[in-house]
Amino acid sequence: MKARGLKRRVLLQGGSIALMLGVHQIARGASILAVRVWPAADYTRVTIESDARLSSQQLVVGSPPRLAVDIEGIELSPELRELVGKIKPGDPYINGLRVGQNAPKVVRIVFDLKQAVVPQVFSLAPVAAYKHRLVLDLYPEQAVDPMEALIAERLRDAPRGGNNNSSPAVAGAPPAPARPAPTAIDPLGDLMAQQSVRPGPPAPPPPVVAGSERPAGLPVPLTPPPPAVAATPSRPVAPPVAAGRGDATASRTDRIIIVALDPGHGGEDPGAIGPNGTREKDIVLQVAHRLRERINASSVNGSPMRAFLTRDADFFVPLGVRVQKARRVQADLFVSIHADAFTTPAARGASVFALSQSGASSSAARWLANKENDADKVGGVNVGNHEAQVQRALLDMSTTAQINDSLKLGGAMLGEIKGIGARLHKGQVEQAGFAVLKAPDIPSVLVETAFISNPEEEANLRRVDYQENLADALMRGIQRYFAQNPPLARSRQL
Repeated sequence: MKARGLKRRVLLQGGSIALMLGVHQIARGASILAVRVWPAADYTRVTIESDARLSSQQLVVGSPPRLAVDIEGIELSPELRELVGKIKPGDPYINGLRVGQNAPKVVRIVFDLKQAVVPQVFSLAPVAAYKHRLVLDLYPEQAVDPMEALIAERLRDAPRGGNNNSSPAVAGAPPAPARPAPTAIDPLGDLMAQQSVRPGPPAPPPPVVAGSERPAGLPVPLTPPPPAVAATPSRPVAPPVAAGRGDATASRTDRIIIVALDPGHGGEDPGAIGPNGTREKDIVLQVAHRLRERINASSVNGSPMRAFLTRDADFFVPLGVRVQKARRVQADLFVSIHADAFTTPAARGASVFALSQSGASSSAARWLANKENDADKVGGVNVGNHEAQVQRALLDMSTTAQINDSLKLGGAMLGEIKGIGARLHKGQVEQAGFAVLKAPDIPSVLVETAFISNPEEEANLRRVDYQENLADALMRGIQRYFAQNPPLARSRQL
């Protein structure tokens, strides 16, 4: 009896010790919940989501470029093996990868790269629908220049030439001019001609098919896979620059009007999600593409217009970077496009917002601004590498003149949105402290196209004709603003 009582006391003491240690102090491995890859021209992001914080070490190897990441405290799982199949042929940075158990409780992922990268590896605490995330951002050694991206887009369009104006006519707006032929004088075309004499970067080799998965327990070597032979690509030739242009011609063509379009959210940040699963990030990107077509086919007083998208695919862009991109291309206007949700499905109607320096114009505007400003938390920002103090200084420089111009732009857009029969949430431009509207020298508005949380408006947002009408209205608003507020007569130094 004594022995049995002693054994029972020992067991109880052991249980008490376990309770005192707590769950977080008892050694156990994390479970991988999901892996995702977001390729983009700016950078490629890889996220590994788990139920506990992951610890990792990384090593960059050159010639050929590779990145090895050792994740500690876990075993190789089917979820991690899925990474191999998630690498797409068009990824600008990753050629392929290998994953395996490098050592007990250490999984190694080796990325075979298409070019040298500067990796940023960081952890994100649980937020919104996500648990812990280990994020690997692969940036090029030389950052992508937004102006170079604009030039590259113009290069892609140049071979089409002729009167390629397939965008539907914008009712009630000045007729959009025909797109200039390749030989026409064009400010971006001039710069493209200069760019064409530079040797282009070597084309990345086609993706190497990842090798068969290695059995658990065997290390993943850093040895690269056999090299692939790549065909030499043909580089598009820029149109020739017209020689001997007179002063009158030069003065009329040295101004290009650039409108920065900012589709909200993207990548890890889906934005609001409608009752039927429609994601805000997808809808606003579609609307931005339609509006870009209209802008690129239009002009202001003979000066060609050009749209620049802060993101043209499904990837995440931090709020401060969106502003920096618009300033880098010297945008004349900044239009951020959203389709938000509210706590009840009854909320409906489109809204237009400008910045406020003295508080929000309504409690709803304040709530919405706070929600949109949290996008960096959901999308995932590496705070240590974002020079937060510099960004805060930039975003605190907004001027009264910028806000006044933004209110004029917002008013023009709101009137045109109402003109297509869309319901308005508010009949006037509202104001709040949206981070993306804080460029000090660019009139900036945020357009809430509708409430995606409302089933009827969610259905509208999915319809092509509604998106077309909305893009028409926004284009008319831009043209109306410029008709009353002509762009500054400055020569844009590209």
